[in-house]
Amino acid sequence: MSDASRATRIEHDLLGERAVPADAYWGIHTLRAVENFPITGRPIGLWPELVRALALVKHAAAQTNYELGMLDESKAEIVIAACREIAGGALHGEFVVDMIQGGAGTSTNMNANEVIANRALELAGRAKGDYAFLHPIEHVNMAQSTNDVYPTALRLALRFAIVDLLAAMEELKRAFEAKSREFHDLLKVGRTQLQDAVPMTLGQEFSTFAVMLGEDQQRLSEAGALIEEINLGATAIGTGINSHPGYAPLACKHLVALSGVAVKTAENLVEATQDCGAFVQLSGVLKRIAVKLSKTCNDLRLLSSGPRAGFGEIVLPAVQAGSSIMPGKINPVIPEVVNQIAFEVIGNDMTVTMAAEAGQLQLNAFEPIIAYSLFRSIPHLKQGCIVLARQCVTGITANRARLADTVRQTIGIVTALNPYIGYEKSSALAKEAHVTGRGVYELVLEKGWLTEADLDRILSPENLTEPRPRVRH
Repeated sequence: MSDASRATRIEHDLLGERAVPADAYWGIHTLRAVENFPITGRPIGLWPELVRALALVKHAAAQTNYELGMLDESKAEIVIAACREIAGGALHGEFVVDMIQGGAGTSTNMNANEVIANRALELAGRAKGDYAFLHPIEHVNMAQSTNDVYPTALRLALRFAIVDLLAAMEELKRAFEAKSREFHDLLKVGRTQLQDAVPMTLGQEFSTFAVMLGEDQQRLSEAGALIEEINLGATAIGTGINSHPGYAPLACKHLVALSGVAVKTAENLVEATQDCGAFVQLSGVLKRIAVKLSKTCNDLRLLSSGPRAGFGEIVLPAVQAGSSIMPGKINPVIPEVVNQIAFEVIGNDMTVTMAAEAGQLQLNAFEPIIAYSLFRSIPHLKQGCIVLARQCVTGITANRARLADTVRQTIGIVTALNPYIGYEKSSALAKEAHVTGRGVYELVLEKGWLTEADLDRILSPENLTEPRPRVRH
């Protein structure tokens, strides 16, 4: 755009005339937006789901306007053809407006209108910028407003992205389930408040990671269903001004067919145009996923700490050298990077919350930052799940000797003896074992409180890790 030797064409808007690169598919409205919003350096074209969604919305609109007699067949055909190409991956590099922008997404909508119009003109054998024949606003944006196109495209694009995140979560869940089965018979010491508690199996510990992911998959699916309610046909504020009475239901029908997503028109378009509740709900679920993923990674780092001076109960796969000064050091870098993704997602949720709250009257002007936040959180979580599964979880091994040793040494097994010798004796036994450093097993035998056969039965893996009836005193 800054190349002075580049051929140009002249376009005009409300503010006057500007020279636009002759070979650009975007036009004057996009040019001004690029100049006005040099914020992140990340244009909307870097989010293929969003560009695809915009093209599908414009396709549905053109098809609907043609069927309602509002757009002639020749123009509808070339607009739809351009939309099909863009939805298929073409011209994404022409979507150059920054993701963060003022104007409630108007610049994104105008960028789409201009690229579609100029590609349609090209398909008709006409020059880019020949808006007397096909106009970005009069024809491509017919019966539309940024205020219904932009949120509809956002919702559709987010629905596409959610599918990918759910698949990544499923991969990670299955990785944890496989480890749970692999470790099902390995006794270890459970811990509460980082203090020895009662025994469990390593398989039980890993199964919780899988269960947490499964629960969050359900919540994400629910949030995805809420996202499917759209306001296409609302135009400016929800009244449907400048659209045909049959436009909203027919456009929705076409969008379902084109996208494969069961979107549905909101019952009250005035409410739907200003309400960002579905985005807040989705962001909250993403935060929930991030919090629990981060907690899981904290556990993996703690359980693998050492290898000699920490817990050392599991061994994470070595994926890179850990230090430039300490030879042989290996760090838990995969859980660490997922922790950092979680921190970002939690921060993004606060951004979404504040942006949704800041809406005023019939429109929320801050949907671009909501979009930017969600479109970072979802793919980052997706990649975090994939990396954690493939680079870490599948390669985890158990330190069997360490697990067995901690079970033998733990004072926590007195809890299992409590139903047999009573709370008072169990407390005294725990205190004596702690002070003397002796084992609980040998102290019980020495005092004659239980026989060796009784102890072996009581302290069997099945009795230590599963519910059992309490004995009567």
